[in-house]
Amino acid sequence: MYLQDDNIILRPLRLDDASRLALLANNKKIADNLRDRFPHPYTLQDAKDFLAMNLPLKPVQLFAIEYNGVHVGNVGVHPMDDVYRKSAEIGYFLGEEYWNKGIMSRAVKLAIDYAFAELDVVRIFTGIFDFNTASGRVLEKCGFKKEAVFEKAVFKNGNFYDEIRYAIIKNSK
Repeated sequence: MYLQDDNIILRPLRLDDASRLALLANNKKIADNLRDRFPHPYTLQDAKDFLAMNLPLKPVQLFAIEYNGVHVGNVGVHPMDDVYRKSAEIGYFLGEEYWNKGIMSRAVKLAIDYAFAELDVVRIFTGIFDFNTASGRVLEKCGFKKEAVFEKAVFKNGNFYDEIRYAIIKNSK
């Protein structure tokens, strides 16, 4: 399954993405904006473990972002369960050299369209750290609305930060 917007392609991750994933992800600036389960340094073994955990998921929940034929980051849409089974959480990262090129906004739009069409969800949400204004701009460009600010909900690198929650509802884009 490939999703495309001009020179942006989302494709399922593969085992042979491990080396490129480790190279892209081994960046403290990226790790600082993600949950602690995203390690730094990010090793080849971390990439292999991540792929082994996510590749078997059906339907596909995690995609490589290709820009002009090069793997530049990942985007995932993860369905929830129990009473939240009609919701999914989106997460993403992009290699630093590809920041500020509009790539992530286009990738997130493709992922949203996929999730609403294929994952039987009506709501997609995420939370960002208050200092990650670039991610907030991506979400707003893609039609997400700010729902809440959870004060001091995040403890990262020895400091407390607010978490800003965003969501988009199917057919509200």
